Amino acid sequence: MFNKIKDMIFGTNSSKYHSVEITSLLNQLIDEAIKEGWSDINPKLSGLTAYGLIQEKDTVFKSNLMILLLDEIANSGDNWNLNLNERRENSIKSTLLNIILRTNLLLNEKQIIDAVDIYLKSKKQGSFPLEMFIKQLHFSNKETPFSDEVKQKLTKIYDVLKSNRYNKRKALAIYEFLVPSNENNINPVFADSKDEVGQEINRFIASTDATEQTVLYQLLALFKTATSGKPTNKFLKEVANICSAIDKQRYLAIIRDWLILVKKLKPTIEEHTSHYGGREHTWVNATFLEEINSSIIKGCVWSLLTFEENDANIVLLLSEVAQKCHTKIPGKGPAAAGVGNACIYVLAQSGMRGVSQLSRLKLRIKQASSQELLQKYIIEASEKIGVSPEEIEDMSVSNFGLEKGTLTENFGDYTATLTICAVGKTEIKWTKQEGSSLKTEPSVVKKTFADELKEFKDVNVQIQKMLSAQRDRLDRMLIQDRIWTWDDFNQYYAEHGLMSYLSDLLVWEFINDNITISAFKLNGQWVSVDEKLIENIDSKTLVKLWHPVDKPIAEVTAWRNVFANYQIKQPIKQVYREVYLLTDAEISTLNYSNRMAAHILKQHQFNTLAKLRGWKYSLLGAYDKGYESEIARINLPKYNLRAEFWVSEVNANDAWNDTGIWHYISTDQVRFINNNDITINLIDVPPIVFSEIMRDVDLFVGVASVGNDPEWRDNGGLQQFRNYWESYSFGELGELAKTRKEILLRLIPRLKIAKVAEVKDKFVIVKGEFRIYKIHIGSGNILMEPNDQYLCIVPDRSAKNIGSETVFLPFEGDAVLSIILSKALLLAEDDKIIDTTITRQIKAIF
Repeated sequence: MFNKIKDMIFGTNSSKYHSVEITSLLNQLIDEAIKEGWSDINPKLSGLTAYGLIQEKDTVFKSNLMILLLDEIANSGDNWNLNLNERRENSIKSTLLNIILRTNLLLNEKQIIDAVDIYLKSKKQGSFPLEMFIKQLHFSNKETPFSDEVKQKLTKIYDVLKSNRYNKRKALAIYEFLVPSNENNINPVFADSKDEVGQEINRFIASTDATEQTVLYQLLALFKTATSGKPTNKFLKEVANICSAIDKQRYLAIIRDWLILVKKLKPTIEEHTSHYGGREHTWVNATFLEEINSSIIKGCVWSLLTFEENDANIVLLLSEVAQKCHTKIPGKGPAAAGVGNACIYVLAQSGMRGVSQLSRLKLRIKQASSQELLQKYIIEASEKIGVSPEEIEDMSVSNFGLEKGTLTENFGDYTATLTICAVGKTEIKWTKQEGSSLKTEPSVVKKTFADELKEFKDVNVQIQKMLSAQRDRLDRMLIQDRIWTWDDFNQYYAEHGLMSYLSDLLVWEFINDNITISAFKLNGQWVSVDEKLIENIDSKTLVKLWHPVDKPIAEVTAWRNVFANYQIKQPIKQVYREVYLLTDAEISTLNYSNRMAAHILKQHQFNTLAKLRGWKYSLLGAYDKGYESEIARINLPKYNLRAEFWVSEVNANDAWNDTGIWHYISTDQVRFINNNDITINLIDVPPIVFSEIMRDVDLFVGVASVGNDPEWRDNGGLQQFRNYWESYSFGELGELAKTRKEILLRLIPRLKIAKVAEVKDKFVIVKGEFRIYKIHIGSGNILMEPNDQYLCIVPDRSAKNIGSETVFLPFEGDAVLSIILSKALLLAEDDKIIDTTITRQIKAIF
């Protein structure tokens, strides 16, 4: 009677599925499960007699049982309204239903229609196993295409799902059944058209012929299942099987185009505003790849593992996509970490080319989890061939066909010569066969050698990116204090087509029989600081990077003079590198340094800098109740140490952003901890380690301090820290600023402003037509005489390039130095300034 009443109410004739055999076995299963102590903590049906009998039944029995279970679960009422036995029965039925749905049932149309009706009329749609049901639909539709009646029913499910953004994947899966099949009777499969990648994929597949379309539909359906961390062997075998119907190069071209779409994709930013308690709250939602499209692209990336070897362009593209997908989007985090990690996984399986890109990404991706993943794969690759991770990074750097920084390529009667001219910069010159130069790229080459020219330009891009990455790797090597044999150094640095450009600009130490000589490359030969030729270099010679921490001042000064005389710009700050030695105060405090304490930093800027330098740090939020401090850490495995830089949030009203992250932090101690978690005395820290760690921390302060922001005071800042801003902006110079001062002392006498500018104490003094200006060497901020009035000049972003274009600087990367020079050059001719925001301050009555 109850079933009849229920059928009348819900419209599903479930009684036809209540055969004696089905009902009897189901009841037996429930009784056995409860007797065995059934619980949701350990739901187990295997071993029960009734379960074994159900498993032996055919698909018709199981299909009818599935419909019955769907119906009874949907109409059983809410769990909180059921007694204990009823809840147990529901739990047993749900477990059995999920097991049955994992098999291929081959549903008939009546069963599909009944199942859809159960879903549509259920008040518990959220608990309906829709994804598993959709898989059954795929299997059934493959055997017997759906009739119009079934499609009409599925349309109703689609209408319900499409309005909920959390059901987009399911809605799209249902929609694919509703679209007419192609010539090969294959149902279309679609990407999510909400982002540009999905739109382009759908447009492209629609434009292909039926054969290619069939392959791509099958691949898309498979790629949508790419939701795990790594591909299974089954997944890769299916990809290989499907791709056998399409030309390999054609397939790679398609995947390359789709990956380029991701590389070029920009996040979609949506601003929302709400009102609550009389206050207006605005926040931003940012999206990159839609969830379905992330799976599709991840599948595309994994599919490349089915090919024996990926060419250099694909490897580079994977690296670029990985970097793009790990780019942080405000309020969201990494744009598409899953896709980025898939790229990293494939790179790790791509031989030395891949390892080279992992090494590059290690210097570009900031997320701690991805850093660990990159290091893990590099270690795995090194262990395979029995070398250290550092050695495999040496070995993996491609020379790109370069010889001493130059690559020559012939294109018929024309020759292109690519030359490295700076870190990240190259120059291409064209000549005719007889040797005459051309101003532009020959048009005949573009027409006749289009593919070869594209490959040449791709190599050019790779060289530029790899140079920047290897420059950063060399900078980090200074703390490692590595030693090479002469043969390894020669192979991976001195005679390497790409690395030689960098190594030739650095000072190295050559060790023979405990005698160490410092040298650099001059006119193709290794010479000492007094420019004498170095002899007795052989296979027994050991080589290491020169570091000023343990060198006499006279030697450091001599090297600076040599590089200044020859106007050699070093790719990293080496001969001008800041040195941090223990102070008396630090010896007294024993195991911590307060040298960098009591500064106010912009937290997000500090976070970015810390991660670029290999430190781990988590942003402090206003929601962190109970947390008064946090620690930035960097591991130093060679020394069995880690360094810690302690910081605290600056707790002030409204001093956080929309996501609850504090804008500012205050700095505290620097400590060194060994592998036993014991803080060691500073005097026991190797000098090179102490110096490099303190240099990092000084960099964090020197760049992220609010005292460097000329607008911070005038734009409100934090009132209680204005004294700090004043003291930092015009206070004593740190080590970074002292190095900057020494360069300015050498540089200013050579500039056109030499007659009106000088370095004095903490300032560059510039005598303009209207005022005398004092530019602080530490912060770059300006005071005007005679009353020390503050002058706010917001630096142009292009100012950082002044050194490379107009003034010789002995190293790259000091933006504050460039800002100081640009301000000095501007203010020396203050009568020619037309920017009213500046002239109004200069001419103000005082």
